[in-house]
Amino acid sequence: MTSETAARIARLRLFAQIMRHPSAILLLVQIIALLAYPFFEGTQAGTAVFNVFGVLVLLLALRMINRTAGRLRLLFALALAVSAVTASLAATVGGYAALLPWAAALESLFYFHAASCLVAYMLADRRATRDELFAAGATFTLLAWAFAHLFALCQALQPGCLAAAVDPHAPRGWTELLFFSFVLLSSTGIGDIIPLTPLARAIASFEIFIGVMYLALVVSRLIGLTLLDARQPPAA
Repeated sequence: MTSETAARIARLRLFAQIMRHPSAILLLVQIIALLAYPFFEGTQAGTAVFNVFGVLVLLLALRMINRTAGRLRLLFALALAVSAVTASLAATVGGYAALLPWAAALESLFYFHAASCLVAYMLADRRATRDELFAAGATFTLLAWAFAHLFALCQALQPGCLAAAVDPHAPRGWTELLFFSFVLLSSTGIGDIIPLTPLARAIASFEIFIGVMYLALVVSRLIGLTLLDARQPPAA
């Protein structure tokens, strides 16, 4: 076997190993988008980069849904993804600002749908695989994205529904909304953004409830199954 053939086989094995953990890819892309977007926010290039990341995340989420959902749920997710991307590009690139609430609503609905499929995937068996552990983190980020888009929709419908320590009357940017969403979902309580209207407070309360239930039911179950597998003696 030549060195070139060995290197090609090694690359194929690495690719196969990566494809066996699509949840890890999804989680990695979400984290990269989370850390990179603040450097581009407010610029035209930043909007384009974020749209590319958004499309990539949507496609990766579709990849996960394809593994965990039936054909009807996959078709529904695909229709949501295409509609959300189209509305988002039309609003940011085409100049149709009136479509921004529709884009936020569609993207929020898609991320909620993708998160529900990942939860079903993690609860499908009684053994915690490595990909399911990655899926736990990916689902958390999908939920944070979904609620951030929901707050963007709320802000479009009710301007001034969210106040903050800096420029309290200005609309909150995407980085602020995503930070607010992570704060509520994790129940850390260190955010500087305050929901002012009843609708915004209802969404915030619902996200806190979802975050607590997710940790209590899904993550704790995966941890318990992992510990149970570790305690079981190896098969003879």
